[in-house]
Amino acid sequence: MTDARAEALTRLTGPGGPFEIVNEEVNGIEMPVYRHCPPTMRTVFEQSLEFGDRTFLVYGDTRWSYAEHGTRVRRLAHHLRTVAGVQPGDRVAIGMRNYPEWVLAFWTVQVIGAVAVPLNAWWTPHELEYGMTDSGATAAIVDDERLERLRPVLESLPSAPYVVRSRGELPDWAIALGDVIETPGEPPGLPDIAIAPDDPSTIMYTSGTTGLPKGAVQTHRNHTTNLTNTALAGALGAELAGDAVPPAGDSEPATHSIALQTFPFFHIGGLSGLYASTAFGSTLVCMYKWDPAEAVRLVRDEGITAVAGVPTVIRQLFDELDREGVAASELGSISSGGAPVPPSLIDRIGERSGRAIRPANGYGLTETTSAVVMNSGDDYYDHPDSVGRPVPVAEVSIRNEFGESVPDGQTAELWVRGPNVVAGYWNKPEATIDAFTEGWFHTGDAAYLRDGFVYVVDRLKDVVLRGGENVYCAEVEAMIHAIDGVLDVAVIGLPHDILGEEVVGVVELVPGAQLTAADIQRRIARQLAAFKVPSIMLRCAAPLPRTATGKVLKRNLRDALARADGDYVPF
Repeated sequence: MTDARAEALTRLTGPGGPFEIVNEEVNGIEMPVYRHCPPTMRTVFEQSLEFGDRTFLVYGDTRWSYAEHGTRVRRLAHHLRTVAGVQPGDRVAIGMRNYPEWVLAFWTVQVIGAVAVPLNAWWTPHELEYGMTDSGATAAIVDDERLERLRPVLESLPSAPYVVRSRGELPDWAIALGDVIETPGEPPGLPDIAIAPDDPSTIMYTSGTTGLPKGAVQTHRNHTTNLTNTALAGALGAELAGDAVPPAGDSEPATHSIALQTFPFFHIGGLSGLYASTAFGSTLVCMYKWDPAEAVRLVRDEGITAVAGVPTVIRQLFDELDREGVAASELGSISSGGAPVPPSLIDRIGERSGRAIRPANGYGLTETTSAVVMNSGDDYYDHPDSVGRPVPVAEVSIRNEFGESVPDGQTAELWVRGPNVVAGYWNKPEATIDAFTEGWFHTGDAAYLRDGFVYVVDRLKDVVLRGGENVYCAEVEAMIHAIDGVLDVAVIGLPHDILGEEVVGVVELVPGAQLTAADIQRRIARQLAAFKVPSIMLRCAAPLPRTATGKVLKRNLRDALARADGDYVPF
């Protein structure tokens, strides 16, 4: 750490600083926390109302001010409490595209003390059913498409009121969201509800190697710590650049940001962007789906100053900026994550903008409530192969298979602990015990430390990162194994220029079986989201390579495919 950076960080986080750090007990474990961190997400929402007539959200022709958003939140809060009967602690599922109503639904659930359950909008009916039943959702706020996907499984779901973003006809057990939030007159005030920092705020699903999604239970403290980490990163960058730093307790940046959000809100990256924009008085610009040409139009027409997205999105954005002849330097910041960021992409951003753009990357997971390690600005340009330094309130440790710390430079599993790390999984005590030790979360990622920077070199978990989406191999393998005629299967990820990785299925057939690749893909597509279905199917002439204990040697398999081994051929 440079002397200037260390001194600035000390001023910001030391006694009396705007981001003063103190020790506090969280879930029975003493750890560093921010003294001025907002206590709850309801506090964050209430403070955002001070931005009044400033534009809060843009989606197509829809424009809401902060005041208008607040009015709609109060109307929906009144409906959920008095009509739907939602009580503090109840789970409310949210399933829709990145519509303005997703943002509205999230904040409404937060202010009434309920627990938001974001449903992956790409899930199949059975996956949506699992999320609803596992969380025990007592109400759901969905769009037309998610409602149609849920219809085939409604009989197996618990009875719950549905609020639907729709302009069409609805069944009698559902109500149009527009009828709730667009009613005339002044809505009632927010209900008087006591919410504690360590009360649950969200349950966000992340798949595991067993194939069944696990709900990470995030508290209000988890989210507000993540928010404060983001604010501190901005303040540190401003101080190093000689700009003004906000006073204690005030995390609003000096300039009004206009942020293009491309991460889905049901991902922790998207949700973090949602509430950071709200807290900082930014304008959040949303899209129906990712379209590079439309994104460049928004950069020009809306004056976009910040973009967040997976590396694929950022690369496509720069390709389109080049085609359109738009100056990339107009973008003040670009944040990427959700998949490994190629160092060449950071080099390109620096060369294209003359280092005027401040790139940022964060390493984190759903269980860590977004980034626990951050890299940004000149540090990122100088260390493009690192995910950065731990945030000040997070502890990181590189540990071997016995849970023992290893020296700097040695690769082992990355463990993390801090006030933005969840305490465990919803209704899965065994999975919680496996993944957490005295507050430390075992990330499953192989990494090493050098000069204070964290370098993630591989994944211990069996997961493919396809375009920012986690594809857990065991889940796909289980589906393929269930097909008659399949003797053995391994699912791996192989490099892809656009997606980062693509899903590859390697299958050993029962002798005489007549299955085709299309047969397998079609059958598993009935149960799995499209992004999980292997885009490449290979047939193996010999048994898959395995260890003495029966585990597939996937690294050996990848090496064999890389050298075009004749034992693995297309169907």
